[in-house]
Amino acid sequence: MKSVLFRKKNIEELLNNNGRNQLKQTLGAFDLMLLGVGAIVGTGIFILPGTVAATHSGPAIVFSFVIAAIVCALAGMCYSEFASSVPVTGSAYTYGYIVFGELVAWLVGWALVLEYGLAVAAVATGWSSYLAALLEGFNIIIPEAISGPFNPAEGTYVNLPAVAIVLAIAFLLTRGIQESANLNKIMVFVKVGVILLFIGVGIFYVEPANWQPFAPFGVSGVMSGAALVFFAYLGFDAVSSAAEEVKNPQRNLPIGIIGSLLICTLLYVAVSLVLTGIVPYTGLNVSNPVSFAMQLVNQDWAAGVISLGAVVGMVTVILVMLYGGTRLLYAFGRDGLLPKAMYELNEKYKTPVKNTWIFSILIAFCAGFTPLSKLAELVNMGTLIAFTIVSIGIVYLRKNKNIPTGGFKVPFFPVLPIISFLLCLFLMSQLSIHTWIACGIWFLIGLLIYFAYGRKHSSMNTKE
Repeated sequence: MKSVLFRKKNIEELLNNNGRNQLKQTLGAFDLMLLGVGAIVGTGIFILPGTVAATHSGPAIVFSFVIAAIVCALAGMCYSEFASSVPVTGSAYTYGYIVFGELVAWLVGWALVLEYGLAVAAVATGWSSYLAALLEGFNIIIPEAISGPFNPAEGTYVNLPAVAIVLAIAFLLTRGIQESANLNKIMVFVKVGVILLFIGVGIFYVEPANWQPFAPFGVSGVMSGAALVFFAYLGFDAVSSAAEEVKNPQRNLPIGIIGSLLICTLLYVAVSLVLTGIVPYTGLNVSNPVSFAMQLVNQDWAAGVISLGAVVGMVTVILVMLYGGTRLLYAFGRDGLLPKAMYELNEKYKTPVKNTWIFSILIAFCAGFTPLSKLAELVNMGTLIAFTIVSIGIVYLRKNKNIPTGGFKVPFFPVLPIISFLLCLFLMSQLSIHTWIACGIWFLIGLLIYFAYGRKHSSMNTKE
């Protein structure tokens, strides 16, 4: 039984999979960096700097962002080594399969399904709110009954805009990753342009007196703030899901992962400094702090443009997270842990059309009918589980003599991977008991699926 549950994938077979079902290699380093920025910069930069500064860190939120970035950069380096050594789709799931075996890989993949799925649904819900606010400025009102989760007491029944955006992005993804990446490029440039507009306009209204006291909640406030804003960086791991569609993955994947993290850190720190310089941190506990700050200094035109940027920004997050989820299901189907329909590629577009629509319809249902605020931490738990496995997995990966040389290597091995592993465990300990319970239920469902279907149909069975 043990040999079945912990059977490992052969790296040579993964790298030499020259079968018919091949994804097209079309993405370069710049595409990957923009995919990463598209996934990371979304609700985080438009909401978190205000609420976390007001309740946890004060102006010292800049240190919270830097600490969170260091944790992500350590995990990002571990992802980069895996991705350049084993450029195969599936992200942490495939890496777990190689170093720990099938059961651990399935549980990591199951955690990532949770991360990608709930992240898309939650962001789609937020996108719907921003869209409603933006349209109000043009005197277009979306009826309340169709713009919120199922809650008859509040007069809301379905969040149609959230459903519509998920299905629209799903349609785009079925047409091919290069087409999706091209649209992502345009939206990322718009989004970053809007953020630079805020920094450029806002810097003239900064009053250094608002930065005093700089750390009103002390070191503990900075650390708890880091545990919260860490989640503003979620998404860079989705870049590694593109491994099989990347030209020269040994070079381009590390550039895409680390580059996108660096760009986002600079943007977050700059926005936080300007934001807390314009508005005293005590007044930033609002749902739209960036546009709120612009309204406060009578720059309503900039506030409107920023609201538009938020709408565009969240579309890119939905795009990349949905993409990551579909490629994960593709890997599940390839390995026999889920039905082979998940692995089928469309003849014309060479994309997994069936799994994209199945995944997207389930997410659209969640986005349309479920209030996801209480489940948001589950996204973080799924991500951190994947991070811990990837971080400690590097130690085992280096012991494998069949790994191709010449790819990216984590420096100061094994110290940095172990530090990354411990820091991820620390951040997991900061999550609530309700999150741990809900996560336990999710994994119980995953185990039932594995033992009822995956173990019997695994492609590894034919190799024993």
